[in-house]
Amino acid sequence: MKKIEIITKAMELGFDDIGFTSTESFESQREILISRKDEYSWLLSKGTDIFSGVDPKKFMSDAATIVVLIEVYFKESFPTKLEGHFGRTYLDDDRMTKGQLYQRIKKFRSFLRDNGIESKVPFNMPHRLSAARAGLGTFGKNNFFYSNKIARKSSWITPIPIIINYEFAPDKPTIEIGCPDWCKNTCIISCPTGALRKPNTVDPRKCISYLSYYEEGITPTELREPMGLYVYGCDRCQNVCPRNQAWLAMDLPLNKRVKAKMDDFELTKLLHMSKQYYKSNIWPHMFYMSYNDIWRWKMNVARAMGNTHDRKYIPELIKAFGENKDKRVQGMIAWALGNLGGEKSKEALNLFLSSSEGLVKDEITSALDKFN
Repeated sequence: MKKIEIITKAMELGFDDIGFTSTESFESQREILISRKDEYSWLLSKGTDIFSGVDPKKFMSDAATIVVLIEVYFKESFPTKLEGHFGRTYLDDDRMTKGQLYQRIKKFRSFLRDNGIESKVPFNMPHRLSAARAGLGTFGKNNFFYSNKIARKSSWITPIPIIINYEFAPDKPTIEIGCPDWCKNTCIISCPTGALRKPNTVDPRKCISYLSYYEEGITPTELREPMGLYVYGCDRCQNVCPRNQAWLAMDLPLNKRVKAKMDDFELTKLLHMSKQYYKSNIWPHMFYMSYNDIWRWKMNVARAMGNTHDRKYIPELIKAFGENKDKRVQGMIAWALGNLGGEKSKEALNLFLSSSEGLVKDEITSALDKFN
């Protein structure tokens, strides 16, 4: 089997780039994980063994090469209304529905198998580091991976590492920071929650993406306004990055699949959605939260509504307070009403106060203080 045959097949299947690297363990990644074990302990607690991912041979004993496919996930534009609330990488994610990307990966692996090559696609292997080691791009100070040649050398890409038991010559690594000297840490300065503390260092516990789909308690007060209108994920550090501006300036065709489901993700529908609505309409596309975590969706939506400064949401928030028994949702609704202000909000908060206790009572009291 020749390398060019693998490359040709990947291109035929619609992948945008491909590279090859060895199956040496990712020792630099292991060192980072050990040095930041407190910051990543939440992943381990959720059953994701991030340490096993640094050794490819744990997934395949006869592993000989890592083939890295690159998919541009931002080939088509998304409705502006959705971009304001959801990270772009999630808007057309079809892994759970086994859509186009899944089928193309499956066909690629079938091609390998037909040629006597076995493969594995580990989800917890360092995807970005694999791509850099395969010479496909460089890192940004925001920790994202930037292509060397596709999508106008932007970060709107997804690396897909595949371990195979066939040896190919590795490509020249490009494990380096590719940010221009003239960029004065734009991404770090623009991170509203301070998750990007310094170049190439992120505290995931402060990242809006983590906060929107993994944080267990009610969002800390000091982070609610900085999180803005995002409900699930965040693109702030990519949007401001000078390296991404060339692609953002492209006149891309509208993604029709995403447009078709746009109404399902309207904030009011999300605030009032039933578990069945979530299972059918939302979870297949944004699946990091289980069916039992619908409270987090509603809490995020209430916070986003409070940050819109649009009082049209006040009646919906008041209605949702009565619909929900989860204290985190009720507490965030109280905060949102306080942020929006107005007599209707004040009246509702005073009404809720008499029958509330604990966290909810504290949030209502703090919200009412804004009216003084």
